[in-house]
Amino acid sequence: MKKMEEKNNKQHREDICPGKKNQLDLKTARAQIADTKGPEYWRSLEELAGSSEFQEMMHREFPKGASEWLDAVSRRGFLKLMGASLAMAGMTACTKQPLQPIVPYVRQPEDVVPGLPMFYATAFTLGGYASPILVESNLYRPTKIEGNEQHPASLGGTDIFAQASILGMYDPDRSQTIAYLGDVRTWGNFLEAIRGPLNAQKAVQGAGIRILTPTVSSPALADQLRSVLKLYPQAKWHVYEPVNRDNVLEGAKMAFGQAVETQYKLENADVIVSLDADFLYAGFPGSTRYIRDFAKRRNPDAGNMSRLYVVESTMSSTGAKADHRLPARASDIVAIARALPGIEAMNSNVGGLDAEQTLLLAAAYKDLAAHRGSSVVIPGDHQLPAVHALAHAINAKLSNIGKTVFYTDPIDANPINQTDSIKDLVADMRAGKVDMLFILGGNPAYDAPADLGFADALKNTDIPVRVHLGLYQDETAELCQWHVNEAHYLESWGDARAYDGTASIVQPLIAPLYDGKSAYELLALLAGEAQATGHEVVQRYWKKQHPGADFDAFWRKSLHDGWIAGTTFTPKSVNLKSATLPPSSASDAKSIEINFRRDPSVYDGSFSNNGWLQELPKPMSKLTWDNPVLISPAMASRLGLKTEDLVTLELNGKTLTAPVWIQAGHPDNSVTVFLGYGRKRAGRAGTGAGFDMYPLRTSAAPWFASGVNITKAGGTYKLATTQGYQTMDTPDGARPQVRSATLDDYHKEPDFARDEQPPAELTLYKPYPYEKEPYAWGMAIDLNACVGCNNCIVACQSENNIAVVGKEQVVIGRHMHWLRVDAYYQGDRDNPKAYFQPVPCQQCENAPCEVVCPVGATTHSTEGLNDMVYNRCVGTRYCSNNCPYKVRRFNFLLFQDWETPQYKMMRNPEVTVRSRGVMEKCTYCIQRIAQHRIDAERTDRKIQDGELQTACQQSCPADAISFGNINDPNSRVSKLKAIPRNYGLLADLNTRPRTTYLAEIRNPNSDLEG
Repeated sequence: MKKMEEKNNKQHREDICPGKKNQLDLKTARAQIADTKGPEYWRSLEELAGSSEFQEMMHREFPKGASEWLDAVSRRGFLKLMGASLAMAGMTACTKQPLQPIVPYVRQPEDVVPGLPMFYATAFTLGGYASPILVESNLYRPTKIEGNEQHPASLGGTDIFAQASILGMYDPDRSQTIAYLGDVRTWGNFLEAIRGPLNAQKAVQGAGIRILTPTVSSPALADQLRSVLKLYPQAKWHVYEPVNRDNVLEGAKMAFGQAVETQYKLENADVIVSLDADFLYAGFPGSTRYIRDFAKRRNPDAGNMSRLYVVESTMSSTGAKADHRLPARASDIVAIARALPGIEAMNSNVGGLDAEQTLLLAAAYKDLAAHRGSSVVIPGDHQLPAVHALAHAINAKLSNIGKTVFYTDPIDANPINQTDSIKDLVADMRAGKVDMLFILGGNPAYDAPADLGFADALKNTDIPVRVHLGLYQDETAELCQWHVNEAHYLESWGDARAYDGTASIVQPLIAPLYDGKSAYELLALLAGEAQATGHEVVQRYWKKQHPGADFDAFWRKSLHDGWIAGTTFTPKSVNLKSATLPPSSASDAKSIEINFRRDPSVYDGSFSNNGWLQELPKPMSKLTWDNPVLISPAMASRLGLKTEDLVTLELNGKTLTAPVWIQAGHPDNSVTVFLGYGRKRAGRAGTGAGFDMYPLRTSAAPWFASGVNITKAGGTYKLATTQGYQTMDTPDGARPQVRSATLDDYHKEPDFARDEQPPAELTLYKPYPYEKEPYAWGMAIDLNACVGCNNCIVACQSENNIAVVGKEQVVIGRHMHWLRVDAYYQGDRDNPKAYFQPVPCQQCENAPCEVVCPVGATTHSTEGLNDMVYNRCVGTRYCSNNCPYKVRRFNFLLFQDWETPQYKMMRNPEVTVRSRGVMEKCTYCIQRIAQHRIDAERTDRKIQDGELQTACQQSCPADAISFGNINDPNSRVSKLKAIPRNYGLLADLNTRPRTTYLAEIRNPNSDLEG
């Protein structure tokens, strides 16, 4: 055995990703790009330049090395990684059973039918904003999350964080016990330990008590906190989370003299200008509803299509959907906002902009002015308060208030400046004024501004009682004496407000797996009610709000509907004051800026241990498991950098080394880093993944800073991206996968996208009379509506028990997502147009995969579905070789976890769990089709249009995916397929895909065309 290991260790380790080997330098790429002519749609700089390395990778079905272990180190690395709480990733170690197991029923309850799921309304909260959801429960086990279609804040859509939150509940790395200095304790031990210090604080009116919470929108929790502050008048409530809305708050105060919440009615907006606001992606408050309203107004067949201008400091999903996009450094956007109302009369450049960029801004404001009352300017949360104040002023000037812009009371129950709040807390800690510190959620030891030294203050100021309530024993828990394991929101009672103020009751779907406690129960303890439950606290609060004999009916209705009627905030009238804006200061065009942004996948680090989100490709780069330094092609060329080169960032005397990713469309002289990585105590999936960027982030410049120095560090770092894999073989200039046109061109030539449709009779396959069947399933995906939010990928993963494989496996092309969202670029790489294209299995009628399978594992149904019989599959992979769409996934290893009991509870019982050596792919959610077919047959009827939805369709906030019976001419999918811009992907191959696309139509300003 020892000799074998020595031999393995001596094996030559070759490059495992030929598409990344010998990467093109930018000078060569630029020369090759210059030789190409005509419109191109490309996914990477290598593809754009047509490099031989890219061609080799494209023509290999699987990357070199994908089918074998490279050495023993890789094998050990895999075994180590698979021990993490990845979503059903393979070979995990056994995990302890829950300390308080849920006892199965002996006599079946009347309302439970095995195999028939039940749905309960609740709410998921992120950044203080609630997302109303419905949770599917199989035998009292939460298994899937959907949007609440009756709630105005979502209309049935969800986002990636809500979808993936169910994995967080079943994560075996969650904290499972109360601990004191690392030793297991009980709730009784905790009560006994803090009773004395609390009594001592009563004598000094709580002068030594500090409570630190994330943003709170819960009416009941806010009421509890205020009650505790009444009981201890000298105590202080501090609020902090790293992705906060301080600038939004300060901008509102600057404009109106008070804190207000801003809501946008995008369904009423003809012209939208985004000032660095990524409002079409998860994390932006109200994004689910904004995506739906935006997509609705982007329908070129409905008339009155809206127009979007985006000025942004890093490439985003919102920028990708823009009709006109202007990349600009973050510090230049305030100058742009200042000049925007009067730019028509300007004769000089703004913020160093050239004549073409100035022309774009002038056209944008002219467009805004021509649509008074039906336009809107949206500032980004991370932009300076002055930008927010200017946006309010512009919207007021354009008469948009009360039409496309509305103001309400803040959702935040304690709308204070969070950076100032945690700064004050640290000052009190260092001054010895804190005797009892209660941290209710959050992880400030990891993510507080670096200059405050929160972790150092927590560790070295000798606070007698430090209590941390959290889902994980994280970096903050390590520095507290007491850690109380928190109950997941699917295990506990609570309430919260959506972005429009509507309150929802958070009801549990399952008893706490580890007997965790909620913030409500911990605060009840501080108020002298040690035995109060979360249910009692929340219900008691709402009894005060709704007194009367009908409370029980009110309570049941609120739980059933998912929200409390009459709690939506009403718009308020605000008066724009003469804002005293700080004096304009020109930014140094030569100074390099650094942007700090919430990560599109792991947010601020809260989801670091969520394998679904770690492996979710980021919208623009398709990177997974890492957070490199994003840099523009022009800047990379000047610095002599290539993707994956290691660089050293130096800012304010602090240094950090990380790899580079060259991002098309990124502003020059600026770099972007994503927060949330480099965790030290996240769990087995998140610990050590990526690079911790928080040490460079300060309280004075939390979102962007100038003066960063970038130098080559030497060496490279392997990044895992899915962008170069599953590439469809389409030579430059031929049959583009994405079809697009301007609105004017579409009106002139409506059927431009159908130029490659072959005749129906041109086939060697024996025709099957699908039209005689009661059902023929098909899908239409509207590229005009798709915003690249990635929600469909996570929903598919959750619904179909899809494994996570880990970074090493992604690098060699083994990721398992059944659905991918390709990002294509067109034009100048410094500011290209961008397009999103979801690609599931195309369900071809003339399926190339079926004829090459030697065992008949992939077959065709009478309803036109390309079915997989997993038990027949012997893993030849011929089907994947012969699939032109590259949508099949192979289990090279036992990626599924067959041991961890928590994951057994999480899985969808209607979907087979695949094993090693089996090919898998999108099935159009055949389990849902079968269930609805059975339900319809029981009542002697056909499945009605809209009754059946696939997981990706149901979760899509943009309503971009339509699925149904194409044999029904009145079905929505049939009507969409009849629209002239409908086309089949690679249709000239005559595969006759059942999944088709509606070409993307842009609505550019005619003043800027040509």
